[in-house]
Amino acid sequence: MEQFQRSIIDSSFATQHDVESFFKIQNQQRDVAYVTIPAQKPAEQPSEEEVTAYYQQHQDLYKVPEQVSVEYVELSLEDIAKKVAVTDEKLKAFYEEHKDQYATPERRKISHILFAINDKQDEKTALEKASLAKKDLANKDFAKLAAEVSDDKLTANKGGDLGLFTSGAMEKPFEDAANALKLGEVSEPVKTAFGYHLIKVTELVPGEVKSFDAVKPELTKAYQKAQAENTFYESGETLTEMSYENPDNLQTVADALGLTIKKTALFTKDKGEDIASDPKVRSAAFSEEVQQGNNSTPVEFGAERLVVLRMLEHKPAATRDLNEVKQQVIETLLSEKAKQQAVEKAQQIKTRLQAGESIDTVAAENNLTVKKMADVTRNNGELPWQLNQAIFKAAKPVGDKSTIFTAALPSDEQAVVSLSKVKEGIMSEDDKKQLELASKNIARAFGQNEFNAVMNSLQAKADISVKKAQAQN
Repeated sequence: MEQFQRSIIDSSFATQHDVESFFKIQNQQRDVAYVTIPAQKPAEQPSEEEVTAYYQQHQDLYKVPEQVSVEYVELSLEDIAKKVAVTDEKLKAFYEEHKDQYATPERRKISHILFAINDKQDEKTALEKASLAKKDLANKDFAKLAAEVSDDKLTANKGGDLGLFTSGAMEKPFEDAANALKLGEVSEPVKTAFGYHLIKVTELVPGEVKSFDAVKPELTKAYQKAQAENTFYESGETLTEMSYENPDNLQTVADALGLTIKKTALFTKDKGEDIASDPKVRSAAFSEEVQQGNNSTPVEFGAERLVVLRMLEHKPAATRDLNEVKQQVIETLLSEKAKQQAVEKAQQIKTRLQAGESIDTVAAENNLTVKKMADVTRNNGELPWQLNQAIFKAAKPVGDKSTIFTAALPSDEQAVVSLSKVKEGIMSEDDKKQLELASKNIARAFGQNEFNAVMNSLQAKADISVKKAQAQN
């Protein structure tokens, strides 16, 4: 099916006339005059009967979803870590064990000049060239010499730059020589499987180990966390076992582990605050086991927090009483009446304009302001997009008779528009540059329409029957 669809789309094409017509339509300009009728809330309040009737017909709008609140205990690695006693003696021992974590590695950048050993150049010749080049460096720049004589053409034009030196990336003789050099120093010829190298250190930042005093605050946290991990995992097992063995309360496990029982406010399946803002907590709170009055299974927050909860309060879904939402109903009714009055007023003005009356005259009688715009384009940013869209959907004027139509705007406003003139667009220079791409896009659109038409035709003619599968013994 996918191949069939692609074959139809790919076989479609757009003529020059199709493309030019597209751009002319896109670049079309229209002259309009319009007035907007605001949705003004009526002064007269809806009657009790209207309020009651609307409330009864729209009770789904005033439902309060099911809500619960829970009590819970939380086991946290961070909280356990804070209780771990710390001494300088223990910290210093921990520092020595993990000193590499507080070290900044040496940064060493190197360049080289290679004299290859291969079919065209034997080892003796390569060594002689390397030795001669080392002497030339007394009067020549390393980078320039590398560009002139290095057989490593990938790095030669960069002055032989190999970037940051990484142990393990090169052969041992090369690494030993590179590590032994001082900043700016050039090695003697060093032999590897590739040939002879002259190596230079172009950047060197020595490694550094931060002092004990400099890292003491973060070292303290790391030490406490490391010491607390075993306690956390053991307490986690205790939390799981005791909350399961005592499903009707949290006090037992709270007392055993020294935890505080906390409480949440009411929350729904979709929304909550504090710990209930987490969907895992809400899912556990509305689970069958908790709804039946039992403790939940532990809810994990990463690898460092565990929570067990149980139902504190449950409120089933209910419709709010009319007295609670009466003012809300009144506001809704007033808004709907205001919107309907705006629609009716717009229709009255539209009828008068269609009868030939002047938009200026009708607007003046209704204390409305006429806005006139010439050469409106499809991407005009001055108009609300709903109005702009309606202007370009409207039929072209016939003769001297304007096209009159209405459009709904944001905030329930209504616009009455008089479209007086349509100017066909022309292709701009930018459009001409996009001809090829436009042709492909239009052809693709034609092909998609053709495919849809074929599929609709096939479906209309198809004779489809559904048979129930017989159960096998």
